[in-house]
Amino acid sequence: MMYTRSEPAEREPDTSARPPLVRELLLVAGLFLVYKLGRQAANGHVEEAFHNAGHVWSVERALGLPGEGAVQSVLLHSTTLVHTANTYYAAVHFPATLAFLVWLYWRRPRHYVWSRRVLAALTGAALALHLLFPLAPPRMLRAAGLVDTGQVYGPTVYGDAPATDSMANQFAAMPSLHFGWALAVAVGLIVATRSRLRLLWLLHPLFTLLVIVGTANHYWLDAIVVTALLAVAYAALRLPRTPVRTHPAWPVVVPQRYASPAYARSGVRR
Repeated sequence: MMYTRSEPAEREPDTSARPPLVRELLLVAGLFLVYKLGRQAANGHVEEAFHNAGHVWSVERALGLPGEGAVQSVLLHSTTLVHTANTYYAAVHFPATLAFLVWLYWRRPRHYVWSRRVLAALTGAALALHLLFPLAPPRMLRAAGLVDTGQVYGPTVYGDAPATDSMANQFAAMPSLHFGWALAVAVGLIVATRSRLRLLWLLHPLFTLLVIVGTANHYWLDAIVVTALLAVAYAALRLPRTPVRTHPAWPVVVPQRYASPAYARSGVRR
């Protein structure tokens, strides 16, 4: 008998798991609209936001967490560094998450559906907390003694008057979706890829954490709380298993003379 070895083919995306594109575009756009409207709905609770900020600051000191000023002091040593941090805060958040979803949709559809559900659950939980617990960021808290790097050095995504800012809710610091989305992107890429260097994706949430704290837009607790929410989302929304397909690794090639009808009728056996 003759044998021929079958080489494994390169893994292709499972197109059967890819949801319709138009539906996904409408869904993601709807989620973004809910995100913006939800943050706006939580706006205006100025007195409560500053009251909560004082409590968060006290809790962090009681827990022995390092002061946010330790990170900011490093940034303030260089105008270029603090400007880069402000740019990262303003420009990376949405584009990086969108690029992550687009890549997963085309290359890892099954992972895309899972990650989209996780992000939606995390964002919904965060918006609920924004409504229940308005929080002024550390750059507004006099006791913190921090610099509003966005206003001083630029660029900034926030208006000069936080209470009347119609573009963004500046009192929605808890939890930090900047850090939550960055961590979800890193975890999603680590799970969806097989590169030996895939753990380097964790640099994205690490840089994001240093940026949100160093620019005085978030407290350490904002990142800790969103990490806990993300862990709950992952526990509740498990990645579906890939269907197992079995293929013979060593297919048998039957010589032509043994496959002929005349040979089969002859009753000859080896």
